Amino acid sequence: MDSPTLCPLTEAEILAAVAAQRDEAVSFLQTLVREPSLLGQEASAQALMKRRFEALGLDVRELVIDEAKLRDHPGYSPSIVSYEGRRNVIGVHEPRAPRTGQAPVRGRSLILNGHIDVVPVGAERLWTRPPFEPWIDGDRLHGRGANDMKAGIVAYTMAMLALKNLGYEPAARVTLQSVIEEECTGNGALACLVAGYTADAAIIPEPFDELLSAQLGVMWLTLDVYGVPVHAAVAQTGIGAIEFAQYLVAELRNLEAKWNEPKHRHSLYYHHDHPINFNLGRIEGGEWSSSVSTHCRADLRLGFYPGVKPMEVRAEVEALIRAAHAAHPAHASVKVDVSYHGFQAEGCVVDLQQPAMLALMQAHHDITGRPAATRAATATTDVRFFHLYGQIPATCYGPRGANIHGVDEWVSIESMLQVTAVLALFIARWCGVHRVD
Repeated sequence: MDSPTLCPLTEAEILAAVAAQRDEAVSFLQTLVREPSLLGQEASAQALMKRRFEALGLDVRELVIDEAKLRDHPGYSPSIVSYEGRRNVIGVHEPRAPRTGQAPVRGRSLILNGHIDVVPVGAERLWTRPPFEPWIDGDRLHGRGANDMKAGIVAYTMAMLALKNLGYEPAARVTLQSVIEEECTGNGALACLVAGYTADAAIIPEPFDELLSAQLGVMWLTLDVYGVPVHAAVAQTGIGAIEFAQYLVAELRNLEAKWNEPKHRHSLYYHHDHPINFNLGRIEGGEWSSSVSTHCRADLRLGFYPGVKPMEVRAEVEALIRAAHAAHPAHASVKVDVSYHGFQAEGCVVDLQQPAMLALMQAHHDITGRPAATRAATATTDVRFFHLYGQIPATCYGPRGANIHGVDEWVSIESMLQVTAVLALFIARWCGVHRVD
């Protein structure tokens, strides 16, 4: 496809348009944060996004996730809860014919993707204020999901609005996606890809304040340990499932340490302090304080380097667990099951020399006056679907903030507005623009 004509909009015009929308953008983010879009509870937030996309004049579609169509895809991760009543919301902009006398522009298409789901708040008593009641402290807007990643969704929505308010529309298809399940499977974004949504580039405004250059693979696994219960008065004669599960987790820590050794690192992670983490996210076991525990379930999240396949990780982990089990003196009396649910996500490396990435970095420079920083992330994002399975150049670039997955999560309002301006300039340059009445 031919490149679009030069963008007629100046950086100053875009910055002014974004600044004029500041109050609306902050109010929009506050409204989104008030919607507690936890796993399985995304409907009200998605209804809000549907209304927003409609207000932009987009062709709005709701995509029901058909898990049967995803199971054989290499990017699929085993789901945790039912998809009944849960949908992605997609808004599609198709350019109109240019006005009479205006030269036609053949632009390049774009997907702007963001996830509406948020992680649990944890112990609410640790929060300064209730997590779904957003509050502002200077430049910081606090609340669960404010930074990860509802501010990013606000940014791409308001970027489209800024162009509209300036009297322009993108001269190519732009698809806005508000997807579910980024935080546990990625099946929401995968469903969009399987449904045929594609483009010449994709951007996800995840809260990195930098361009994503790589991301780790992530795997969720569960250990179910069954011990030998006895009365606590003779606890030394039983085998506690909780203690045995802790033993296995400790053995897994040895593998974590091995993968963090410099000789085992991926080159993009050589200078990270601790790129690989095996996180024990949840442990549940035992039945009675005066009984040695019968059963313990441990849920872990394992990171691994780009270029490694999930099946390779499973093979190495299961071999370690078998060896650890066999080496324990009580192994004959203890049963261990390993299962997988949630993330089975490959890592990936982003080629930042692709035209779309260079154009995004240039837009960042022209809006901020600074070169764009890059990051090899120790987490996963939905970028992997575009990159690995859709052959769509893609990266993450979003607002600055802190405490994601933690307490008193916050996003910088000024950073959100800056990202909005960068995205608006990038859209205008990448897609081209038509003047509209």
